[in-house]
Amino acid sequence: MSAADGQAVDATTSLGPPTAAERVLYAFVRGVLLGVGRLWFRIRASGLEHVPSEGPYILAPVHRSNLDFLMVLVCSKRRMRYLAKDTLWKPGWARLFDALGGIPVHRGTADREALRTCIAVIEAGEPLVIFPEGTRQQGPTVCDMFDGPAFVQSRTGVPIVPVGIGGSEAAMPKGSKIPKPHRVTVRVGPPLAAPVTDGPKARRSAVRTQTVALKAEIQRLFDQAQIDAGTPNHR
Repeated sequence: MSAADGQAVDATTSLGPPTAAERVLYAFVRGVLLGVGRLWFRIRASGLEHVPSEGPYILAPVHRSNLDFLMVLVCSKRRMRYLAKDTLWKPGWARLFDALGGIPVHRGTADREALRTCIAVIEAGEPLVIFPEGTRQQGPTVCDMFDGPAFVQSRTGVPIVPVGIGGSEAAMPKGSKIPKPHRVTVRVGPPLAAPVTDGPKARRSAVRTQTVALKAEIQRLFDQAQIDAGTPNHR
C-alpha cells in the first residue's frame, strides 16, 4: 500500500534499528520464503547490483499479486521495512509482522502521519518498500502512481530503486487463494537519484516529475520481466 494513499501508521510501530533477535528472525523467514519461492515459482532476478548494499533507500516495485512481497525479498539480504494494510495484523500474526519490520497502514486517516513514518524509517537507516501503485492492480499497464516515494525522497535524499515483477499475477491473480507454479522474474533498474531543488514550490514540481519518471521506469522493467517470465505484455 502506498504511503501517500491517505493512510497513517500505527504509532506503536518501532522505528529504531532491528535487534539481534529481529535480524535472526527476518533472515530465517526470508530464507524459508525464498527457498519455497525458488522451488515453486522458479524465481529469477537480474539487476541486483543496482540495490545499495548499505544505507537506506526506497524500493518501488510494481504490484500485481499478494506474492510480490515475497518476490522482492530476492533484492536484498538486509531487513527491508514494508508498508502493508493494517487488516493483515490479525490476532496471532501481529507480533510476528511487527518483529519482521512490517508497518501497518490504516485507512481513512491523515496522509501526513504515514509520510512522517516513512521518513523516520529512512532516517533510522533502513530500506523501505513502497508499492507506488497503492493496492494490487491488474493488467500489463502500470497504473497512476502516488507521490509517496518521490515525496519521501525529496525530504531524505535517498535513491528510489524501481522494480518490475513478471509472472506474479499469473501465479496468483487478485481474488485467487492458491498460487500456481508459474515462473516469476524480478528486474531491478538503476536507482533514481533525488533531483536538486531550490524552495518548496520547486520541490513540489520535482516530486511530480520524479513520480512520472518512476512510472516510466517501472513500466519498462515490468515489460521486460513479463517477457522473461513467459507472460509478455499486450498493451
